[in-house]
Amino acid sequence: MKKTITLEAIDPIEIYGAGNRILEEFCTYFPGLKVVARGNQLMLEGKPTQIEEFGMRLGQLIERRHQRMNLTAYDVEDIFDGETSPDKFRTSGDAIIVHATDGKPIRARGKTQQELVKAYFENDLIFAIGPAGTGKTYVAIALAVRALKNREIKRIILTRPAVEAGERLGFLPGDLKDKLDPYLQPLYDALGDMIPSRKLGEFMADGTIQIAPLAYMRGRTLDKACVILDEAQNTNLGQLKMFLTRMGPNAKFIVTGDASQIDLPRREDSGLLKGISLLEGIKGIAAIRFASEDIVRHHLVTKIVKAFDSAQ
Repeated sequence: MKKTITLEAIDPIEIYGAGNRILEEFCTYFPGLKVVARGNQLMLEGKPTQIEEFGMRLGQLIERRHQRMNLTAYDVEDIFDGETSPDKFRTSGDAIIVHATDGKPIRARGKTQQELVKAYFENDLIFAIGPAGTGKTYVAIALAVRALKNREIKRIILTRPAVEAGERLGFLPGDLKDKLDPYLQPLYDALGDMIPSRKLGEFMADGTIQIAPLAYMRGRTLDKACVILDEAQNTNLGQLKMFLTRMGPNAKFIVTGDASQIDLPRREDSGLLKGISLLEGIKGIAAIRFASEDIVRHHLVTKIVKAFDSAQ
């Protein structure tokens, strides 16, 4: 099917964006649909259902342009993803946090993930602890991406204590980033599920999204940001205090970890559980505890975790 849409009473560049950037972003939501822009006309070729939705969504985008000075890629995302209010998260466990790059909605899976989502909107510091595979870090990153998309924050900062890398860093090829990137790969993977690769690259380049080892947080004040400390079981109490005291007045901090996977030379040096015991109960701080029943990976992972726990 072919169809031509004519933009009337509006300058096409206001919808297409400089260099057609907004139009290109818009078209990523219609794989398989051929779109050619010529002046104020858009020539479409593809399935009738896609063409119909394209026209409807384009109308929403034009209406949005009439309501504000200019459009950005965030506006395109809002048109397709919708904005879920904090109140809806508090009343519905089925609320969409954000959409994946393949268009699939990312929701909290299970009661404990839903508790994490609700705690995020009711507190500024959230601890999420529990075994591997429960999705605690993934949900935390999804919440951060949502906040960035909705302009609630200006930056996402993801950090890990580079314990496993340790002295072995010197034997790895490349500069410091090359040495640390493999260790930080799980964070890149989660972001890659939620942000198109080109946009993710832009965010990384301009500092909107930062991924760095915990040592790089010292001396900074992290404000207007969602800051996630992953693998926090590998911090001692002093490092955890250093991280938490980086919090600016308009920041959200999420700390995730698994107390059963401590990689420090002495397990008793881990400050995660000690820190939670010191801070839990303070208004604005929440601790969400995941269990093996919350694991959302392969069904065997739950049995593996239980088997190892029973041997300790």
